[in-house]
Amino acid sequence: MSELNFPQQTHFYRGKVRDVYTIDNRLLVMIASDRISAFDVILPEPIPYKGQVLNQIAAYMLNATKDICKNWLLETPTANSSVGLKCEPFKIEMVVRGHLTGHAWRTYNSGKRILCGVALPEGLKENDAFPTPIITPSTKASEGHDEDISKEEIIAQGLATADEWQQLEQLALSLFKRGQELALKQGLILVDTKYEFGKLESEIVLMDEIHTPDSSRYFYADGFEERQQAGEKQKQLSKEFVREWLIENNFMGKEGQQVPEMKEEWINTISKRYIELYEKVIGEAFQPQQVGEEEQLEKITKALSKY
Repeated sequence: MSELNFPQQTHFYRGKVRDVYTIDNRLLVMIASDRISAFDVILPEPIPYKGQVLNQIAAYMLNATKDICKNWLLETPTANSSVGLKCEPFKIEMVVRGHLTGHAWRTYNSGKRILCGVALPEGLKENDAFPTPIITPSTKASEGHDEDISKEEIIAQGLATADEWQQLEQLALSLFKRGQELALKQGLILVDTKYEFGKLESEIVLMDEIHTPDSSRYFYADGFEERQQAGEKQKQLSKEFVREWLIENNFMGKEGQQVPEMKEEWINTISKRYIELYEKVIGEAFQPQQVGEEEQLEKITKALSKY
């Protein structure tokens, strides 16, 4: 996707998976591309409809949680674009974990029992639920890898005040609880996720995307306990299967490692998995939409004129 140009545009930023336009220093236009990243590296091939899936799940979830926390979103002019308010971001990601999986499991399995200053209970197996969800924040790196950080370090480094941290913690846990409830209605378990917050004047506002396959992990609820008892792998809907494929092919984003070749069959498999997640999470059939650049520009410009 080439760079678009909007009236009163003041900044453009191409992220790992999204193109972000600042309008009049007040509004943001986010276009979710079909790029896919893992281990903080953009993979060489785009995934058909991935941008639409992420954008539409995020909009659905932001609307379903706005009673808990005000969010940045104003509207979605096209299937893969969002227009919203520009906030001053906290340079941290609030990672909420309901289960011992992914990075937390890799840390635990290496013998460590502290993650981001949070003590992890003994005797857990991979994918076991924590007694209560935990928050394991990370720094929001503008380049390179995000790093684990503790609550104490966040406050000491001035990334949030003690009072702001308390609010962020409470909001993140409330949003996660709602996310779990929404997932369970669809026969899914929201395993872990991340939230990003910012400030609009003095108010804390939820930003970015939430409860999407790029920011979250879902397990199928049906048969979860049986699979845990039998020590089997959990059936999951997330981007983790892409990470696992990369690890199997000796790639973890480290220096000198080569991204394996992505064949057409594998690209289509990833696309189908994203569409499956959309249909499971939203509970509706996915309607693929292709929007040309001219139409995209026209629809977003029209939406911006309202604000």
